[in-house]
Amino acid sequence: MFKDLVFIIEKKDISKEFLINLLVNHSEIKFVSLVGIDLNGNDTDEKIPSDIFLNDIDTFLNGCAVQTDGSSVVLTGIATLNDAKVDMVIDKNCNWFVDYNFENIDDCTKKPIGTLRIPSFLIHNNKYIDSRSILNRSVDYLKRNILSLLKNTPNSLKNFKFEDIDDVIINTATELEFWVKTPEELINIEDLSTSQELHEQYWNMTKGIVRTALENSLIMMENYKLEPEMGHKEVGGVKSKIDFNGKYHILEQLEIDWKYCSSPIQTCDNLLIVKSIIKETFKRHNLDVNFSAKPIEKVAGNGEHLHYSIFFKLKNSKTINIFHEDGNQFLSSIGYGALMGILKNYEIINPFVSNTIDSLKRLKPGFEAPVCTVTSLGLSSEIPSRNRSILLALIRDLKNPKSTRFELRSPNPKTNIYLTLASLNMCVIDGIKYSIDKSEDSLLKELSKSYGESADYLEKFKIYRSEENIFEKFSEKDRNMYFGKSPKSVYENMENLSSKKISILFNENVFTQEIINSFKLSSLDRYVMEINHRLLPKYKKDIEQLINNIDLKTKLLSLTNIMAKEINFKIFHDTFEHISLYSQIKDSIKHGDIKKVSLLHMEIENLLDILKNICSL
Repeated sequence: MFKDLVFIIEKKDISKEFLINLLVNHSEIKFVSLVGIDLNGNDTDEKIPSDIFLNDIDTFLNGCAVQTDGSSVVLTGIATLNDAKVDMVIDKNCNWFVDYNFENIDDCTKKPIGTLRIPSFLIHNNKYIDSRSILNRSVDYLKRNILSLLKNTPNSLKNFKFEDIDDVIINTATELEFWVKTPEELINIEDLSTSQELHEQYWNMTKGIVRTALENSLIMMENYKLEPEMGHKEVGGVKSKIDFNGKYHILEQLEIDWKYCSSPIQTCDNLLIVKSIIKETFKRHNLDVNFSAKPIEKVAGNGEHLHYSIFFKLKNSKTINIFHEDGNQFLSSIGYGALMGILKNYEIINPFVSNTIDSLKRLKPGFEAPVCTVTSLGLSSEIPSRNRSILLALIRDLKNPKSTRFELRSPNPKTNIYLTLASLNMCVIDGIKYSIDKSEDSLLKELSKSYGESADYLEKFKIYRSEENIFEKFSEKDRNMYFGKSPKSVYENMENLSSKKISILFNENVFTQEIINSFKLSSLDRYVMEINHRLLPKYKKDIEQLINNIDLKTKLLSLTNIMAKEINFKIFHDTFEHISLYSQIKDSIKHGDIKKVSLLHMEIENLLDILKNICSL
């Protein structure tokens, strides 16, 4: 490991004098990169030589020194080909990081060449239109409204007065799961599925190069002051092997966790650097890392669970978790309100959580992934429990009030966590506005209501709380009736952004109609492009391979072959009397009928599932 490298510049140190001293005395930092986050969560990389940055440092720090082509990032309908100018403005209210290329060593210093990555905002026509800006606006909105509500309802406060409050702190944290494998490793679905069912990998000891890469990643996170808390094997994967040539064969799923952060923006920024650390570190050990939500069918996908709580910082420096309630309650009235706000309005959060085909493939029964909008509080207030079948979990430790928090289990590593948190903040306040002057008992009763029971805030024909295993207790039909039907496609999920509830996001222009339209349009564009140019060719190849592998020696397999060819015909072959699903979907794409594209795509997926099950016999 190289010595005397600078990994982080904390926000308290950001100044003209500090930066000049840093770049002059650390000539291995040869570049500065302005990092903006578009509406899909992609981070830009405007790489600028350090000398140019130093020569114009005042403009960089106090103005706008960089412009970019906004039409080339996901700002669809905002930055267009004829109006593409986007300004990048530095954010001085967060930590900055130095990213090192350990494969490129500076001849003079003998150190890896570094790039100072500076988080930035994106401005188009004098409007802040990037993901970081939206999240910032939501945080400000939440803080102002909580303080305003409490000022008007002082009786809702216990053990301290409104005048004692110094600040509102939103504590957030993410977990990160990912698959790791040796390049060109062949995937045996049956072996993976069996290993998962037998729980052979979860929390098992990491070995060999995976252990080394994991340990080096955790050490690197410490260098960046990210305070890693845990790294371990997840449920997916098979035991690594060494072949006769001494070559490792590795296919494992891992998870890394690190300490919560009191700034939502910093939580999201930290996630970006952690993913970069993991990718680069494992790459140096000749291992591929995959952050996709569902990289392998029929086995566990990658989650990125989001933890959320709100604290008051008092003027005496004491911090109080405002979700926690002493006594015989699961939550405070504010905590119940926040929980109810998320659950009632999750349909306008979900599009930001899952806006790809891959993300929705992960959210299926059988893999500990949430498919129903429902929470679990615990069997009793005295005995906290962890129900892994629900969407939004309450986590409590009776000995540690500060640990009370929500765990949103639907995000994945490709989720735009900035916009997810922004929409979450808006829905939390919506619920708190209702609950602020209510008793804990009445709120618990409403949250625990039965199907068809009237309520003042929650919807009549829905259930919001269950302590049962959702997948064992309820059939798919019952789940759809009691908890609401989950979107099956990206199109269905984007349609939620046309809901009347969307007005919640527009409060004080945190989101705007322009931003919602841009996000929706870009998600649908990618959805259609992926079906047209990736999935349809893949489907054709997969079906041909399946049919070619069918053995015709027995009657059973002969029948299987007939059924397989019928499915193949329905999907891909046209006649005078029959138009294939393939041709129909191509025609629907041509005419811009995305609703029909969605329906046809789901039909093809269902037929492929049938075909795969037939062939597996």
